[in-house]
Amino acid sequence: MLRGLTWFGTFYDAAVLRIGGRARPGTARDALWLNVVERQRVADGVVSLRLGGTGLPAWQPGCHLDLHLPSGLRRQYSLCGNPEDDTYRIAVREVGAGSREVQALHVGDRIRVRGPRNAFPFAGIGPVVFVAGGIGITPILPMVHAAAKAGLDWRLVYCGRSTTAMPFLDELPIGHVDIRIGRGGPLLNDAQPGGAVYCCGPASMLDQVRAEFSGRWLHFERFSPPPIAGGRPFTVELRRSGVSLHVPADRSALDVIRDFRPSVAHSCRQGFCGTCEVGGVRICVDRPTGDRLVVEEL
Repeated sequence: MLRGLTWFGTFYDAAVLRIGGRARPGTARDALWLNVVERQRVADGVVSLRLGGTGLPAWQPGCHLDLHLPSGLRRQYSLCGNPEDDTYRIAVREVGAGSREVQALHVGDRIRVRGPRNAFPFAGIGPVVFVAGGIGITPILPMVHAAAKAGLDWRLVYCGRSTTAMPFLDELPIGHVDIRIGRGGPLLNDAQPGGAVYCCGPASMLDQVRAEFSGRWLHFERFSPPPIAGGRPFTVELRRSGVSLHVPADRSALDVIRDFRPSVAHSCRQGFCGTCEVGGVRICVDRPTGDRLVVEEL
């Protein structure tokens, strides 16, 4: 089993690197200060921003930026433009305080970012089915263009509550595109046993895709962290505060610590952005090997 996983990891990394990507998220680069050079409303409730600057690091499909907002919030947004452009493009649907703050930016404003990083790399191997739900089209769109450019056998299923709420419909390449209002029926009718599936959308969509999936490779990106399954209770010890807190089996250390100290920084809640890292402990995902997790700096 381990040998098989090692082989797959090596093979997948090589495939990602072959199309110019990085196979691992890695650590965020030094912060960049970028200027908003274009702002457009691209769908109901969705605003697209182009960010410009000098010497922008290269990126590949699946990459995201970490935005450090003036309020102190940090949010992650997928890059959804063309990797050959001299700007970065993101698209933001209004769903909370962070997204409202991003949408309030205007041309000429400056924003601090880190990245690009890739937690959802596209390997460029076909046949491939892409599944996107609403704003989930943002990481998928550059992958679809890359697949079309490479001449891969590809399909796209793009679901939304209405066409006016679905960004970038006019930018989809000509090909096998299934636009659906709602999500009735199977999503993977065109998936082939030896092919890959890339999916980004709400939890219910991911659940459906995983239930239908019977192919070779399934890759997905979540809007929110998955529920904790098969966990066990433990104690998190905050050394600086001199407090020990009980963490039940179905919650994370971050959840419990925020009950005690609501100001603790967090963002993605999935372990890759690093916002909630405190003294080497990622309190959103780290769980103890025994029955106690120690956080020295809280």
